[in-house]
Amino acid sequence: MPIDFADSPRSSLGIEWELQLVDRDSHDLRQTARAILDAVEERHPGNGLVHKEMLLNTVEITSRPRETVDECIRDIEEGVALVRPITDPLHIELTSAGSHPFADPTYQQVTDSHRYRELVARTQYWGQQMLLFGTHVHVGVDSRAKVLPLLAYVATKLGHIQALFASSPYWGGVDTGYCDNRAMVFQQLPTAGQPRQFERWEQLESFTSDLLHTGVISSFDEIRWDIRPAPKFGTLEVRVADASSNTREVRAYAALVQSLVETGSRILDEGGELPSQPEWFVSENRWRAARYGMDAILIENAAGEEAALRETLPSWLEELAPAARDLGCEDDLLWIGDLVALGVGYQRQRAVWEKAGSLEAIVEFLQAETKADRPLDPSTFVARARGVHVPRR
Repeated sequence: MPIDFADSPRSSLGIEWELQLVDRDSHDLRQTARAILDAVEERHPGNGLVHKEMLLNTVEITSRPRETVDECIRDIEEGVALVRPITDPLHIELTSAGSHPFADPTYQQVTDSHRYRELVARTQYWGQQMLLFGTHVHVGVDSRAKVLPLLAYVATKLGHIQALFASSPYWGGVDTGYCDNRAMVFQQLPTAGQPRQFERWEQLESFTSDLLHTGVISSFDEIRWDIRPAPKFGTLEVRVADASSNTREVRAYAALVQSLVETGSRILDEGGELPSQPEWFVSENRWRAARYGMDAILIENAAGEEAALRETLPSWLEELAPAARDLGCEDDLLWIGDLVALGVGYQRQRAVWEKAGSLEAIVEFLQAETKADRPLDPSTFVARARGVHVPRR
């Protein structure tokens, strides 16, 4: 099966951000996406920014194809602004994370779509557990010959990215002990999870033909790897991150992925060979990041050398900084250091639990971060929620 790879401007950018629809009073999820999407389309026909997802508790906000992080985030903000006038009167709040802290996965309703109905019918129990929310970033690749080397290169940092944006420690009302439980659930789908690596494009085409022939998939889009080519857009799509609760973190994630792909593209242009790792190392890093998050010790290269993520992060960001500077997102990239100092998503959620002892408080905290467009300090949030005066800085 020949797979054409569309023309795409080099390092162009697109963002997809999945948002939860949360009841203002109960803090549980609402199954109202269909009505919201219909209302958005009626008021703003053909807007192209607000989309359905697998579950009716979710709306996806997407950017237009852009060049910079700034442009994409303006599109995301425009999309959210189309939704809020509809959700506010319904007493629905918008927020996100990789999971909802206490919602029952089996209660969630599936969007009326043949594709999604078939997925649940085929995968049964695990298909009914897909209470997942992610952020996906597309980066344009200017040559098909670069796609597979870039995929393998980005896969060497899959665990690093995953840990930085992990935000799903709670599942069905319990702390799972994982920082990214979304990754553990999502990989139960037969074509999801760790990306496969191929040396030649023809191998990917043969692999896809086999899946189509045997009925594993009905289209290439049903390959749901954490990192995958998106041939119809001419991009490499990085899907490993849990959904963030705020646009500041979405910015950072997009900047990191865009800078990483551009850095790899420059190495290829100079005739260099991009580093890669055996698939079993990628798999192990993926598990370590899901389990230990920012405390993970990750495999750094094909030789199996290991290092703590916290120790390697500063030099990695410095390595990506030249590309980020040229792409106009250096501030967003380097802000990741500030994020780590405050605490990444799963850490902030657990901090709220430790101080408030309430899963509902975590939902309120996520909603507050969404409205603030940035991560908040959990201690300050809980203190103010209890009526304790905390001076604003």
